[in-house]
Amino acid sequence: MIDRRQFTLLLAATAGAATALPAIATEIGEDGLHVQPWFMQTFLDLAEDKAEAEAAGKHFAVVFEQRGCPYCKEMHEVNFARPEIADYVSSNFGVLQLNMWGARAVTDFDGEELEERDLARKWNVHFTPTIVFFGPGGDAEVIRMPGYFKPFHFISMFEYVAGDHYAEEGFQRFLQARFDRLEEEGKKPDLW
Repeated sequence: MIDRRQFTLLLAATAGAATALPAIATEIGEDGLHVQPWFMQTFLDLAEDKAEAEAAGKHFAVVFEQRGCPYCKEMHEVNFARPEIADYVSSNFGVLQLNMWGARAVTDFDGEELEERDLARKWNVHFTPTIVFFGPGGDAEVIRMPGYFKPFHFISMFEYVAGDHYAEEGFQRFLQARFDRLEEEGKKPDLW
């Protein structure tokens, strides 16, 4: 058994070690999902949410997550922890977060009101994180990010959508061209 003095020393050492670690700027919401302060807070009417994003000059994306998802956690603690990624995404996209198993009422683009979990089923979302991207004007999905992507691929997908490259070429060709350009410039892409 440790005495009070040993406990105080142990506590001080632990506190010192904890402050030496980098802080991860991520919050957990009431539903157990990691959240970003710049995620859209809406009445969950997708047509209105998309119109709001577009009025702000942004593209619209819906991210499905679930409580306890290790890849969702990594998306927040690795990808969104990088200022260059968080700044780019928040500046160019209105991102709405939905819970794959949630019960909040969402109004789909076609006017149907259903729970988050039913929308996930309707949209064929089978795992998390899944990010569904929409093009300007209509309600058509232009591409989806099925699962966790490492930082280089993650930011590249957002750049692909923001630049409307999906209208011209597939994501793999876009990604390879971006990788080749960086190599030619002598920059090593951060793939991890």
